Amino acid sequence: MSNWQSPEATARLNKRYAAERRFKLLGLAAIVLSMLFLAVLLFTMLKNGISGLDWSFLSGSDSTDPSTAGVWSAVKGSILTMLVTLALAFPMGVLAAIYLEEFAPRSRWVDWIEVSINNLAAVPSIIFGLLGLAVFIQFLHLPRSSPLVGGMTLALMTMPVIVISGRNAIKAVPPSIRDAALAVGASKVQTVFHHVLPLALPGILTGTIIGMARALGETAPLLMIGMRAFVSTPPGGVSDPSSVLPMQIFLWSDEVDQGFVQNTSAAIIVLLFVLIAMNGVAIYLRNKFETRW
Repeated sequence: MSNWQSPEATARLNKRYAAERRFKLLGLAAIVLSMLFLAVLLFTMLKNGISGLDWSFLSGSDSTDPSTAGVWSAVKGSILTMLVTLALAFPMGVLAAIYLEEFAPRSRWVDWIEVSINNLAAVPSIIFGLLGLAVFIQFLHLPRSSPLVGGMTLALMTMPVIVISGRNAIKAVPPSIRDAALAVGASKVQTVFHHVLPLALPGILTGTIIGMARALGETAPLLMIGMRAFVSTPPGGVSDPSSVLPMQIFLWSDEVDQGFVQNTSAAIIVLLFVLIAMNGVAIYLRNKFETRW
């Protein structure tokens, strides 16, 4: 066969190669621009706050004096809030994803639920704060400014993300896994929980950690339920008054005293470290439990 190509075919091939090169350059430019913004943010925060990162700052609580103020109270409040969020959102989100993907019959009611879950994932976070204020505080009379109410409010916001990521992870499991389990006599429930769920676990955990990282950085829902309060002592439990890291940063950034500028930058560094650690956990879990087929 001849390798000769018509001028029209050569022109189309060159045009395609040029489009691919432009696409690669645009992708590289987007990555460089994103990394540049991150580098500027890290440089600014490190320049303003690295000198304030000492043991007294990491182990102290909020104070009206910037020289004695610390972040431990807010860090502990964030940990307790995230534990409540995880304990509520993860099991309910995973079970909902399993039911919708494996057991729910195809009907208009189920279609309406799926559309509602997708819409909830895009609802502004402050709406969940208003919902938490109306239901948990005004109706159920749960303690205001507590990690319990904060965690329940953030669980409402995080659950749709877990359901969507869980459904996608379950859907990615090959049908042959289900067919093989059913062929050897396993029931539908055994097939799902013994074979499908373990294979979908990496995607579910990754989506959960990403949703939790988003919840950790939220301030609007927690502002609505009163976690803006000044708390000078670390919380002893999930029902005690508490603050969280994003809210503590917000409060310090609004202070007139210039000494809080360093504290704000140092608290941002702590928050960034926690977020990077959570994303690192997500990558580790994905690589540890990932199964290739």
